[in-house]
Amino acid sequence: PLSICKVKRISPSVLRKPRASMLRHLTSKIKATGPIPVAEYMRESLTNPVTGYYVRGDVLGPQGDFITSPEISQIFGELVGVWCISEWMGAGRPAQLQLVELGPGRGSLAADVLRVFGQLRSVLAEASVSVHLVEVSPALSRVQARRLTGEQSREADGEDEPVYRRGRTTTGGLPVSWYRRLDDVPAGFSVYVAHEFFDALPIHKFQRTEKGWREVMVDIEPDEPERLRFVVAPTPTLASSTLVQADEKRNHVEVCPEGGVIIQQLANRISESGGAALIADYGHDGTKTDTFRGFKGHQLHDVLASPGLADLTADVDFSYLRRMAGEGVACLGPVTQRTFLKNMGIDTRLQVLLRSCSDPATRKQLIQSYDMLTSPSKMGERFHFFSLLSPSRLAEPKRTEGLKMEKKSPAQLPVAGFTELSFS
Repeated sequence: PLSICKVKRISPSVLRKPRASMLRHLTSKIKATGPIPVAEYMRESLTNPVTGYYVRGDVLGPQGDFITSPEISQIFGELVGVWCISEWMGAGRPAQLQLVELGPGRGSLAADVLRVFGQLRSVLAEASVSVHLVEVSPALSRVQARRLTGEQSREADGEDEPVYRRGRTTTGGLPVSWYRRLDDVPAGFSVYVAHEFFDALPIHKFQRTEKGWREVMVDIEPDEPERLRFVVAPTPTLASSTLVQADEKRNHVEVCPEGGVIIQQLANRISESGGAALIADYGHDGTKTDTFRGFKGHQLHDVLASPGLADLTADVDFSYLRRMAGEGVACLGPVTQRTFLKNMGIDTRLQVLLRSCSDPATRKQLIQSYDMLTSPSKMGERFHFFSLLSPSRLAEPKRTEGLKMEKKSPAQLPVAGFTELSFS
């Protein structure tokens, strides 16, 4: 059901605060052009360059509004690092390896992945490794830079530069570059990682009515100009006419066209330059309906209250991503986080850490974080993993024919995480 959410009355003394200016900005826009799509409300609330939620500061971790898996346990990022190297090996150990992360948060995941790269430097051998971070928030890019490069990064001179920050990692001295858009990341063999990235991209919401599909919009409450509400568009919009599948069975659908565009970009890059993408997020395989929600102070929060001061998110529809990826790549998953991490050997890794740890408090924390990541009632079945691979990655090895003395191709490595890894 669509809800109407209250926004508190604003006193003149707080008109300069982000909340007031974002609410003013949205209500002015609605007064000028009429109700706005949920996607526009999300985009403005999260990434408006002046007062957007992600742009204004450090929103992650205990002091922020949500904690991500890499913040809970180093094991999570280590296993993602193992996955990256496994896919690089599965592709025949190319001379170049670009680690590309979309929406890197505080840099915790990248730091854990790079630590694994350092530990397996002998495996990476002569490969040229570089790090490429796609981040819209200047504030978060500074947090990431401190985490990965110490003080060894600098901003670009011009605002229009595709790379707006550069540095080198404190361990290993690997080059790190920051971009606002995936388009600007150079072509080349890349492993793309997107953890809790797609769920924050703007969604359109659609409702089935007696007259067909109609878009859900955000409007101003007529009697209270400082209150926002959901309304159903009386006539079809361009989005409702083009984004809903003809054979859709659900009565309420969320579609993320921006996510579809990014998936197509990833698919094109992988088919042209090789590589793999690993997407981890809240999600479903085309079964859920109304998943749009807000978070503030680690609590569920009204999506239409405090625009710009709360995180907004919607579950990722992996069936939509698979459809948008097209035929040029192979898609694996979604599998639950519990399945993926267990296939990656999280149980073995936990035992190794526990054996080398004598401090009772640290041991307790390790066990609790393992439980948070894998328990079905916590993150274990709410998060899913999905992968894009080059079709050649899954092809059967060629067999030699006739009298040609060709070198026999090695058997393909199984795709880590989506099949069980065996440790030798």
